Amino acid sequence: MDVLSTDPCDQRRYRVLGVGVDACRDVTAAAIGLHARGGGQIVTLNAEMTMTARANPQLGEAIAAADLVIPDGAGVVWALSRQGVKVRRSPGIELARDLLSYAESHGWTVALIGAAPEVMERLRQRLAKELPALRLTMTEHGYQFAEAWPGIEAQLHAQKPDLVLLALGVPRQETWALRVRQGQPGLWMGVGGSFDVWAGVKERAPQWMSRFQVEWLYRLVQEPSRWRRMLSLPAFAWAVLRRG
Repeated sequence: MDVLSTDPCDQRRYRVLGVGVDACRDVTAAAIGLHARGGGQIVTLNAEMTMTARANPQLGEAIAAADLVIPDGAGVVWALSRQGVKVRRSPGIELARDLLSYAESHGWTVALIGAAPEVMERLRQRLAKELPALRLTMTEHGYQFAEAWPGIEAQLHAQKPDLVLLALGVPRQETWALRVRQGQPGLWMGVGGSFDVWAGVKERAPQWMSRFQVEWLYRLVQEPSRWRRMLSLPAFAWAVLRRG
């Protein structure tokens, strides 16, 4: 059963293992519409983050408070389908890139926060070539001393960018955005390792792996240290099945 309307900006919130996630036909249209309404926070939800949110109240609070939670992972899409909710997987890296392209063509100001210093330098160079009209007003790497962060927050508050992309890792990027964006306009979105991919430091999984929903295996080969985190995937599947 298709529970969505024909409105491309349709957005309805459901729950997967108690964690909220939105179903909408076009996540880019929903994000742009959110910006038009004054902005808010976007979260990209996958199975791993769902399990983390159940154990981390701060992350759970950030997801619950988010204005748009997109189904980033195949596991979340599968869990929704068991509720009769048909949605397509919406990778956060693709939404973020669409928003950068929209920002360039519509004169939005953009702030990029996170990743390693060398990644951010390469990212600036690449974006200057690929999106030459993009109004990058702020680019700060994520390996700052503790005393530097209040100044970064103050700069964001003063500039009020239209789009803030955060590559600080889960759950920090979500909880930091929830706190710092209060009273601020624009879209705030955590993008995980997207800066590394855009900078050419890492590669996304091949499309065939995406089709077969085994991107997690590609990431594990690239980063073997993630194996402990990957244990959350079978735990997620078992928890969904137990709920019927």
